[in-house]
Amino acid sequence: MPPVCGRNASAEPEASPGYRGPMYGDADISIPAGLLSDPARARVLLALADGRALPASMLATEAGVAPSTASEHLAKLCAAGMLSVEPHGRHRYYRIADPLVINAVEALAEISPRAPVRSLRQGTRANALRHARLCYDHLAGGLGVALMTALVETGALDGGDGAYHPEAAPTDRLSARGHDVGYKLTGHGAALVGDFGIDLAALRARRRPLIRYCLDWTEQRHHLAGALGAALAGRLFELDWVRHAPPASRAVRLTDAGRAGLAATFGLSLDDACPAAS
Repeated sequence: MPPVCGRNASAEPEASPGYRGPMYGDADISIPAGLLSDPARARVLLALADGRALPASMLATEAGVAPSTASEHLAKLCAAGMLSVEPHGRHRYYRIADPLVINAVEALAEISPRAPVRSLRQGTRANALRHARLCYDHLAGGLGVALMTALVETGALDGGDGAYHPEAAPTDRLSARGHDVGYKLTGHGAALVGDFGIDLAALRARRRPLIRYCLDWTEQRHHLAGALGAALAGRLFELDWVRHAPPASRAVRLTDAGRAGLAATFGLSLDDACPAAS
């Protein structure tokens, strides 16, 4: 039986005269914590952190478990409202149901001990994620932070310096969406992204905020999120300036054209720390 996706609401008492609905206390963090305590389920969520939908077979490979075991894990994550499922023909594709799920996973990553690297593949994957990855639908890691820094330094963005200052940002937390810095797109920035092929009028017409930022969990600086961050990432893929790494990974790789284009367009100076796409 396919998993039922959505929040697993507790059974409510039957209505009776004078019944005013259920009473709720503090959030029961033990439920998501229990789900995330399993390494295979954590790897599934991380594999989906770039916003893509992936089939169960690919997620089983990423989690390192048998397909039948992966199905059990996926059913639990769906029942908890962490994943949603989409049928496409004979296959079912899973994706993160809410970006807050990834915020929680990356916040836990920040306080978690680092797992020992026991293979070249593991080490390569960890390095790739640190250098450049997708945070839901926008760039993160070294590449995302470098792009944000360049936009600030060239005057395209105003209101902050791209750095995390805990003493001046009391509500900001690492590995989460930022709130304390009010970045704004300048006139120069609007012209720059417009020339880059981004329709700002269309972005501003959406309900999603144009500019947000996240506190990058590996770089501990700001990377650009919001509608503009997503549009920039999409444009980079469209131009083939970045490419997805192996299918079940949220890591991305720069192409040679991307390295040159980012330098010419945004003034990014990227060293060999950002590996090129093969």
